[in-house]
Amino acid sequence: MISEREPDPRTGSISSATALSARGGWSPAAEGSAAPTTLLLLRHGETTLTPQKRFSGSGGTDPELSEVGRRQAARAAESTLLATAGVDVVVCSPLRRCRQTAAVVARGLGLELVIDDGLREADFGQWEGLTYEEVRSRFPEDLQAWHGSADVAPTGSAESFAEVAERIARTRDELLSRYQGKLVLAVTHVTPIKALIQLALNAPAEAVHAMELSPASFSSVTYTGTTSSMRLYNDVSHLR
Repeated sequence: MISEREPDPRTGSISSATALSARGGWSPAAEGSAAPTTLLLLRHGETTLTPQKRFSGSGGTDPELSEVGRRQAARAAESTLLATAGVDVVVCSPLRRCRQTAAVVARGLGLELVIDDGLREADFGQWEGLTYEEVRSRFPEDLQAWHGSADVAPTGSAESFAEVAERIARTRDELLSRYQGKLVLAVTHVTPIKALIQLALNAPAEAVHAMELSPASFSSVTYTGTTSSMRLYNDVSHLR
């Protein structure tokens, strides 16, 4: 198949900035159709809980960025991707780690920061602050059931992955309506970003278990009418 875009001669790959700006699909947009809207997704930087792989959701834990996380936020703000993307608005989760990451990025872009509660992380209930091994030791049956079905919520939580996906779908639709034709930088968490990718690909909600997402990584989805196109996933080139 012939590529629409030329690869980077230094790496043989398409740059993240090119991937973000390039038109998706093979056919031109229909005459009179609405301009595409892009959600550029940035996961917050590391917290002290991140390298320990502890569950950190919206159910009580609200850690700050670590020193590493602050450096990651600065690197994201200085990235070629953000410098060339043409971001129109910055929205973020109300949780502290996202607000701290987003504040650095928004300041670099000269934009105001808009808080959107719909972008908050999942509630992990009694698993908040625990490592995966601690959860497996204390709640083995619950953990197995959670892995087996997106309709199962963590112990003591009211929000399953399927319910997170429903919330994120509503938030996505609100953002697309409010910022139609714009490029929106959304600073959020692992689960919301995975849910947006899962929804864009029409994959089952359980697909989130098969995705890895690094701190301070960029992903993006562009929406044109009822069509979605994933342009970028888990890009950390700015951290190298």
